[in-house]
Amino acid sequence: MIAPTATSDTAVSPTHWHEFADRVLAGEQLTAAEAESILAAPDTDVLTLLDAAYRVRHHYFGNQVQLYLLMNAKSGLCPEDCQYCSQSKTSEAKIPKYNILSRDKLMDGARVAAERQAKTYCIVISSRGPSEREMQAVETIVPEIKSQYDLKICASLGLLTPEQADRLKACGVDRVNHNLNTGEEYYGEICTTHGYGDRVDTLKAVRTAGMEMCSGGIIGMGEKHADLVQMAIELRELGVHSIPVNFFNDIEGTALENKCNLTPQDCLRALAMFRMVCPDREIRIAGGREKHLRSLQPLGLYPANSMFVGDYLTTQGQAAEEDYQMLRDLGFEVVEAAEARR
Repeated sequence: MIAPTATSDTAVSPTHWHEFADRVLAGEQLTAAEAESILAAPDTDVLTLLDAAYRVRHHYFGNQVQLYLLMNAKSGLCPEDCQYCSQSKTSEAKIPKYNILSRDKLMDGARVAAERQAKTYCIVISSRGPSEREMQAVETIVPEIKSQYDLKICASLGLLTPEQADRLKACGVDRVNHNLNTGEEYYGEICTTHGYGDRVDTLKAVRTAGMEMCSGGIIGMGEKHADLVQMAIELRELGVHSIPVNFFNDIEGTALENKCNLTPQDCLRALAMFRMVCPDREIRIAGGREKHLRSLQPLGLYPANSMFVGDYLTTQGQAAEEDYQMLRDLGFEVVEAAEARR
């Protein structure tokens, strides 16, 4: 479970969750202490909290859900020491390791994305930053994918220079993913080979180049509530368009193995907090939802409005048909690719 942080001597009553929603819908921003109180809400308040968060989600996104498909285009072989990652140099996890995939495999992934009604195809490599060969591979494949399948492209290539960001924009990349992962004060606990500021600089380069920013975090790495709230506020202030919320999957062989103790309610509180702090941003349920939300997965889409369909980087997701059935049962509508581009 996420470590608790005291926020106030006054307990927040269930009616306050709807008062929070009222204020957010009126254009106000919650204070950091108020956002922390969401993460500290008792389990008995979770349904009321989700109801309040859904009012905000529905105001901006209705009952629409945007689907993404992720392709692990280069696996392992990363020189960074991110403690949570199965692909880092410190990891002993038994995962596939390979250099950037061939054109045919990347195109096949795009075909699957289109078949699964994904609006965005995410090309991800494990790296501190892209090599020239990897940059050229992305520059070559992106126009072909967009021409053949008419998908939006999100690239996650590690740390970027302003020049590399400009090149990605020029070849047709719509969005770049680079997660902050946690708050600035806690970042040194999960990585030492680069700093929090390096990640912020990459996002600023993406923004300056004219692409959308995708950045989120990982819940359950031993952080305090204040760390999560700090990250959410930073993402809002940077103007990030899409926020993937991952729930830490403590893979055997990683430095943080067996360190995670999230409950489904922890995950739902985190999603509600992100919705209240970043009300008009796309909130995506990302890695670890199957493991940690379990039978409560559908409730996650009351605050969130997007999700991955398919597998993640080195872990499996649930069958796509289960996701579609979940959306049908909720009465939610998948955003069509053409509509998502408008």
